[in-house]
Amino acid sequence: MTQPPAPQPIDPRELRVSDAERAHVVDVLQKAIGHGLLSLDEFTERTDAALAAKTRAELNAVLVDLPGVTHQDPNSPVREKPVELTTNMSTLKRDGRWTVPRELIIRNRLGSTELDFSEAQIPYDEVRIALNVSGGSVKLLLPERSSAVTDQVRVTAGSIKDKVGGGTGRPRFVVTGTITAGSLQLRRASYVRIGSLMFRSPWKISRASD
Repeated sequence: MTQPPAPQPIDPRELRVSDAERAHVVDVLQKAIGHGLLSLDEFTERTDAALAAKTRAELNAVLVDLPGVTHQDPNSPVREKPVELTTNMSTLKRDGRWTVPRELIIRNRLGSTELDFSEAQIPYDEVRIALNVSGGSVKLLLPERSSAVTDQVRVTAGSIKDKVGGGTGRPRFVVTGTITAGSLQLRRASYVRIGSLMFRSPWKISRASD
């Protein structure tokens, strides 16, 4: 006897939401007004959308551009705490398969911060990076098909060298904050396969996966 096919797992974004969840999201939107993140018209529009939402994906849509806020479980929206990286006249590096948070704050005073995202675990479509750089340098190596936005960075007596530019690739890195007498450099990793070896630029050699 032929067994019926196993049921496919439900995407968490398609789970139905309750009235309590909708009300909780409206409360989050009210707080966003208080922090200057939304105008009154935006609040009204998003409140209407939240009250009409049937699924978690529809409810998340009204929160997606509010830093760190998503509706992840049946009880309440969760605001993740940003991860802070502080460099004071020293060097800080992250590379390999490290897990990237949704929000990063880089505080760099007369130091060097180098973050290699090319092999990192990035569970988000968008990563936000806030800079507070004084006399230091920040270098970001992004994944091959990513995109970046840097037009909200304020620079005084410093520089930005952006080899990534806008685009629609994912993940999307949104960089904000200030640079004073310092520098920011962004570039993508690129790859060339020769036989069983994979060459990455900036140069790194690894075994190619079949």
